[in-house]
Amino acid sequence: MKVTLSALDTHESSFTPLVVIELAQDVKEETKEWLKNRIIAKKKDGDNNDDFLTMAECQFIIKHELENLRAKDEKMIPGYPQAKLYPGKSLLRRLLTSGIVIQVFPLHDNEALKKLEDTWYTRLTLKYQPIDNIRGYFGETIALYFGFLEYFTFALIPMAVIGLPYYLFVWEDYDKYVIFASFNLIWSTVILEVWKRGCANMTYRWGTLVMKRQFEEPRPGFHGVLGVNSITGREEPLYPSYKRQLRIYLVSLPFVCFCLYFSLYVMMIYFDMEIWALGLHENSESEWTSVLLYVPSIIYAIVIEIMNRLYRYAAEFLTSWENHRLESAYQNHLILKVLVFNFLNCFASLFYIAFVLKDMKLLRQSLATLLITSQILNQIVESLLPYWLQKKHGVQVKRKVQALKADIDATLYEQVILEKEMGTYMGTFDDYLELFLQFGYVSLFSCVYPLAAAFAVLNNFTEVNSDALKMCRVFKRPFSEPSASIGVWQLAFETMSVISVVTNCALIGMSPQVNAVFPESKTDLILIVVAVEHALLALKFILAFAIPDKPQHIQVKLARLEFESLEALKQQQMKLTAEDLKEEPRVSGKEQEL
Repeated sequence: MKVTLSALDTHESSFTPLVVIELAQDVKEETKEWLKNRIIAKKKDGDNNDDFLTMAECQFIIKHELENLRAKDEKMIPGYPQAKLYPGKSLLRRLLTSGIVIQVFPLHDNEALKKLEDTWYTRLTLKYQPIDNIRGYFGETIALYFGFLEYFTFALIPMAVIGLPYYLFVWEDYDKYVIFASFNLIWSTVILEVWKRGCANMTYRWGTLVMKRQFEEPRPGFHGVLGVNSITGREEPLYPSYKRQLRIYLVSLPFVCFCLYFSLYVMMIYFDMEIWALGLHENSESEWTSVLLYVPSIIYAIVIEIMNRLYRYAAEFLTSWENHRLESAYQNHLILKVLVFNFLNCFASLFYIAFVLKDMKLLRQSLATLLITSQILNQIVESLLPYWLQKKHGVQVKRKVQALKADIDATLYEQVILEKEMGTYMGTFDDYLELFLQFGYVSLFSCVYPLAAAFAVLNNFTEVNSDALKMCRVFKRPFSEPSASIGVWQLAFETMSVISVVTNCALIGMSPQVNAVFPESKTDLILIVVAVEHALLALKFILAFAIPDKPQHIQVKLARLEFESLEALKQQQMKLTAEDLKEEPRVSGKEQEL
């Protein structure tokens, strides 16, 4: 058995592989040569900054260059006439869709990874995460997620501490619910505003706070007729925006509406199951029928998770088909599609129970079941199952390497073979979505089930370690991505906090204690609840305005940086003007001689 691994055939003893490009087994030699020449031609235009850049930054640059390899005069991929090309088409995307390239992934740095693990999750102690070390190894985007996860977990502790006595002592007085709901409002506003300040501190330290998106390059999946960008003057694919709008409004929007309708249809089936289980319990009133009361909620929670994951694949396909030029636009449309569906799919039944059935006991039971079941399923599906499969595969790879008689670096060969079979980390989207839904369970109906925050804290303490484990040992090393913030997720959390004000005010207005104060006039009750809700929203926006997004010292440093940039630009312009003035007398002297 002969094994060839081109990366290991190098004669340079100091060679450190950064990124692996896995080709299909039967790729033709002329295709390999063509691809190698295109990559080398791209590399000649760059500089060697091995000592200046981190390994993660080098891998990001390689990914960026590979994704921006675009067809020019080629009509097809050499050796594969069926793989057509046109000017502006992404070569890497065509190679992947044609099956010529199987995958492209960065390699782990085992020494650096071991150091990171020792300070991160191998010792189960209550401590802050090494966010700067995570950023140095995985990049800013992943570091910001773990920073937000840690911050959100600690921010939940006051809600959990205050919520425990409400649940344990069964306080039913409406004035105590008002206090808890008001605290929930202030809490949800303050933690999001304080996070902005902490995020600004981190990203300023990392040098990504003032990232400019105005001249973002086209995403690899963007296709169109090759032309010249009128702003940058660079060659890139051009695609009419009206075609994209037609795809969004004539295809994507109807599909999303259909999925929302289907979600509501499944919800009504769940309520039919609840009625059946309740009727069975009322007739028998045995122990097993008491347990059966929770079965419909558990089944519905599992169905919700399945529907969310299936819809995610459909949303990704549709958003890619819409052909957005920028990665930021692609992410915004994808997040909007997924958030709308997940919000309705996860919370529609709770709103129906609260405001249509007006059954607070069932609402508390359903909320607890959905929250706990979703957390358990996420831990199993996202971490435990992939880790078990990866450990099993690792044992098989070691056996193959030990039986292999080849003149290669067996350690590096084993690493490449092991990592290429690992799962691919799909980004922080699902992780943020999980936190977003958790935030909804905690804030939307906090006065009905105050214990939700306590369960969220317990889940997140294990989530930190399980997410760290899957990043280091379960998935391939992801390409690092620079980020200035958590992006559109900040707006999503803020929107959820606004909705939570409305729902908590409405729930308090529906409580028997409040209704007893207004036994005759329901109109007065509604007006007072609406007035209180508006006052709380006003307080929320005042708090958001009063707390600056960036600390004062960061604002001063940014202003100084902008001033120094303008001064440097002025000096450069003055220097160029002086050089032009020096040239003018020489020209005029020659003209006089003539």
